[in-house]
Amino acid sequence: MKALTYTAPGRFELIEKPKPEIIDPKDAVVRVTLSSICSSDLHILHGVVPQAEVGITVGHELVGIVEAVGSAVTKVKPGDRVAVNVETFCGECFYCKRGYVNNCNSGGWMLGCHIDGGQAEYVRVPYADNGLTPIPDNVSDEQALFVGDILATGYWAAKISEISEEDTVLITGAGPTGLCTLECVRLYKPLRIVVCEAYENRREFVRQHYPDVDVVEPTECLEVLKSLTEGRGADRVIEVAGGEDAFELAWRYARPNAIVTIVALYEKEQILPLPLMYGKNLTFKTGGVDACDCDKIMQLISEGKIDTTHLITHRYPLSRIQEAYDLFASRADNVIKTAIHPD
Repeated sequence: MKALTYTAPGRFELIEKPKPEIIDPKDAVVRVTLSSICSSDLHILHGVVPQAEVGITVGHELVGIVEAVGSAVTKVKPGDRVAVNVETFCGECFYCKRGYVNNCNSGGWMLGCHIDGGQAEYVRVPYADNGLTPIPDNVSDEQALFVGDILATGYWAAKISEISEEDTVLITGAGPTGLCTLECVRLYKPLRIVVCEAYENRREFVRQHYPDVDVVEPTECLEVLKSLTEGRGADRVIEVAGGEDAFELAWRYARPNAIVTIVALYEKEQILPLPLMYGKNLTFKTGGVDACDCDKIMQLISEGKIDTTHLITHRYPLSRIQEAYDLFASRADNVIKTAIHPD
């Protein structure tokens, strides 16, 4: 089968690999029907994900059809349409039992990082009962494509931010994860949502698809927030951008006693200037996604309460996936997300 493979820092290659097989009773093999490129894949390409192993097939955003299951798999069967979870988790260890599945003693971010991922024709999914989410008949592959990663990230970020209907919520970054976060924040019906985004084309994308949201550029963000909150700042800040100044913007634009949730993946260390923060009494919540709510997210999509299909702006066959990477990395042609389908 064809598989996009991390062959060296700075280089991905589409090469032939053996079709994966069941090697554990809890495994499933999935025929990939649609995948996508994540900014985390770009981080691997740039060589800034030290745990990524040379030789693995990349990709962790995908949906497909179950091809085979191990003897211990009970949730899915061959022929089922499924979304694949970015997190591999056992469901039984200390962390899994408490819902912190990305800290699983036997898992974490495995697919496309430690083990072969899904930018390929087939993928093996360990702990399939946890790693696969059945897709209802009324949900398309494109509707389900982001359930296991960026939608799970956005849902988790909104959930842990403790949003109330009186809150002004600031989301920094209107890239794919920021837009998925916006979809999920809206479920809580806060008083207002402000999206801060540096790129004009992405600000326009938000205005077009979310006319009820205030959209600002970084240089005007503070003044807009002050005007909306009687000078206080945001009640909740969700930092998704991961840019050079995004972390500082997040905590500076939060009001005293606010919650600041950090879900961005940074390529450089960030500074926590405690003397400058003294007395602001901020609560920080940080870390990677705990993708334990995929069934709930799929239900919300089925009910029409979440829709991210408009994020897919470009489509490519697997044979042209390198072109899709070039487009996504350069942010050319107003790209938000790409969808990669079999040839």
